[in-house]
Amino acid sequence: MNKLRVLICGAGIAGPSVAHGCLRHGLEPTLIERAPVFRAGGYMIDVWGVGFDMLERYGLLEAARARGYLFDRLRFVNAHGRERSAVGGELFRRALGGRFFSIPRGDLAQVVYQTIENRAEVLYGTSLQALRQYPGGVEVELSAGQSRQFDVVIGADGLHSRVRELAFGPQAGFERSLGYLAASFIACDYPHRDEGVYVSFARPGRQVSRYAMRGGRSAFLFVWAEAGTAALRAHDSQAQKELLRARFADDGWEVPEILERLEAADELYFDTVSQIRMPRWTAGRIALVGDAAYSPSLLAGAGAAFAMLGAYLLMWELQQANGDLTRAFCAYERRLRPYMARQQQAAARFAGSFAPKTALGLGVRDAALGLMRLPLLGTLLARSMFGNSFPLPCG
Repeated sequence: MNKLRVLICGAGIAGPSVAHGCLRHGLEPTLIERAPVFRAGGYMIDVWGVGFDMLERYGLLEAARARGYLFDRLRFVNAHGRERSAVGGELFRRALGGRFFSIPRGDLAQVVYQTIENRAEVLYGTSLQALRQYPGGVEVELSAGQSRQFDVVIGADGLHSRVRELAFGPQAGFERSLGYLAASFIACDYPHRDEGVYVSFARPGRQVSRYAMRGGRSAFLFVWAEAGTAALRAHDSQAQKELLRARFADDGWEVPEILERLEAADELYFDTVSQIRMPRWTAGRIALVGDAAYSPSLLAGAGAAFAMLGAYLLMWELQQANGDLTRAFCAYERRLRPYMARQQQAAARFAGSFAPKTALGLGVRDAALGLMRLPLLGTLLARSMFGNSFPLPCG
């Protein structure tokens, strides 16, 4: 185990989580990230169930909570800004025994990354160009023209994984679109704040949400029903902004004001709402973790938790197998695969209720939120929605 050199691709949440486990178990991690610097910010995610358990297991719960938010209310409004349905955030915290809070994805990534900073080799602005497995290891070619050898390569590089493409095949063979696109950005000094409230406006097939952040910032999330537009996913931010304006130009509420802030956005998250479903996550000396292997989709709200869980279990199995990759990788898949299959199925069912495509669907969602105001029923519904758990190994 102590001699294993591990290349980890991706510095989001999964990659630093793997590196954290490597250092814990005495391995030698090298983390590469194609972005030139660490990427902070990002859309808001909720932490509960497995995510809460993993932060406890990593010893990072208090650090994450310090960066987190407790939303007092989830409100859906109509085109005139009047409330059409709502539910209090305290309902979820009470139902889950206080084990529930929200945090920007980038902030959670930074909490994990700080545990490896200055302790592991990290190469920014570096991408994987090629890899070749041989009996004693893996030879990789990096974008800087370097050729290096590692004992293990871990793909923790997200939905559009380069490791997965090189080792398993094109993304099209594994991606399952749920029929939506999503975009998110952050703006400063937006005049409508509603501190502690997550506010959403929806029309059939699309939804715009906002929430106030610290430092005078506000974050915005767009979700809308649309398939394709693969050419817009990757790098053309101007085309992505134009598409957002075209899709939401006729909407009411504050949408025109929000779209005005879009042009000045330095960073725009824009992608399909998709799952990754694979018959296997490992091949020889290569393994995938997190969204690269089993993305549940952005709308599932638990991708970060599953990334940390997968990283933890993979490193646990490596330690238990004393570095025997075949044994460890088989145990990793055997332990996690049935659970992730259930989570992906649940996430696919949930997508339609997150952004209903019909007026009837919106009405059903409003009615469901109304039922959640009933104390006993609301508690039961909240626990069924957010009560996921996983039996973690001891130690």
